[in-house]
Amino acid sequence: MEPYKIKVVEPIPGTTREQRQRALYESGYNLFNVPAELITIDLLTDSGTSAMSDRQWAGMMLGDESYAGSRNYYAFEAVVQRITGYRHVIPTHQGRVAENLLFTAMVGKGDVVPNNIHFDTTRANVEHNGGIAENCVIGAAYDQEAEHPFKGNMDVAKLDEILQRVGKAKIPLVMLTITNNSGGGQPVSLANARDTAAWCRAHGIPFYFDACRFAENAWFCKVREPQCGDMTIEQIANAFFRLADGCTMSAKKDGLVNIGGFVATNDDALATELSNMLILIEGFMTYGGLAGRDLEAMARGLEEVLDERYLAHRIGQVRRFGERLHDAGVPVLWPIGGHAVYLDAKRFLPHLPPEEYPAQALACALYLEGGVRGVEIGGLMFGAPDPATGAWKWPELELVRLAVPRRVYTDGHLDYVVEACAKLLRKRETIRGLRIVSRASVLPHFTARLEPLPVPAPAARQA
Repeated sequence: MEPYKIKVVEPIPGTTREQRQRALYESGYNLFNVPAELITIDLLTDSGTSAMSDRQWAGMMLGDESYAGSRNYYAFEAVVQRITGYRHVIPTHQGRVAENLLFTAMVGKGDVVPNNIHFDTTRANVEHNGGIAENCVIGAAYDQEAEHPFKGNMDVAKLDEILQRVGKAKIPLVMLTITNNSGGGQPVSLANARDTAAWCRAHGIPFYFDACRFAENAWFCKVREPQCGDMTIEQIANAFFRLADGCTMSAKKDGLVNIGGFVATNDDALATELSNMLILIEGFMTYGGLAGRDLEAMARGLEEVLDERYLAHRIGQVRRFGERLHDAGVPVLWPIGGHAVYLDAKRFLPHLPPEEYPAQALACALYLEGGVRGVEIGGLMFGAPDPATGAWKWPELELVRLAVPRRVYTDGHLDYVVEACAKLLRKRETIRGLRIVSRASVLPHFTARLEPLPVPAPAARQA
């Protein structure tokens, strides 16, 4: 059962199919453009959508809104230092700013940044600074049905290949995302993190975590990795963070808050550079674009997320959701990850080729069917021309992520989503592909406008 009681409720919007059809048309078949009041179950993201606890809300009333040296900053700093062990803690209003600060300071033109799999903003921030984002996840990550406990693991042999190809001087850092969002919310083992850290130390290359779901990753290690079985979540987190030089974090995930993030590092010179940039673009280094009350909520959320009862329920709820979809015949990425269930659009819509954006078509169809909003992680998000040939490259995975906000929806809500997906599966051949009408050059999936492809004319009968 849920390890919490519900104190405050919010009405769920109800819509008609006609309203949803109009919303799709007016949004350019991009669910980011659909008003939230027209969404019944919102699984677009688990970022910033969590329900805060009474303890967090109480902390909000203790906000010290001093411009510099707020007591809430020091409370926040102490919690992050305790969990990570890093000396310098630099707050930001969300994770992509933390990424921007780190990569602006460390990445130059032509540099290569390896990751298990870069998420969209991570990749965009690397490329914005002239770098090249390369994915080095193990091969099992691309086998949608493989029963592998740690599909987020880094393939260290791929790091060797990059080193041989570009040289040490062109690798400013290695990043490891825990859990691996773009690869299905799959965890990274502590053993693999140690191997990656050892490789970085051997070659004198800085090592950083994208740690936005560090606690969920630690839970998977506790239940799947023998060496972690007797450790607490905080001890496992400590063991991870000790391996690296620092981390970025969107606290809108495992910080259990609606806004906030940070960069943490042991590098004194880098911390000074990051703080100077922060003052330029976000605010003073003890508030980083946040109110004191936000810092307090983040400090308390980072403590609450370490609760094993909470994590067992959180990950168990997502697992039950994924298993029910699987039992209904809906193709999902397996095993089920920590924060979301990922529909496999290639298997769900085998009649649509990559250039017809099957994952986006599936996401739109699910909204039309039941008012459920997910997000495409496929050709619209990651498709791009090959720099060498100009030919369009499509990602290996074509997914619709159904991200479950923390402490928000009950199993009954998720059962409704299962029913909508099952209904859609039975008529999947009716789902048409999409084509792009307009798109931005950076992070196109946020603002692109699309339209359905015309229904193909029936084949002429032979005499």
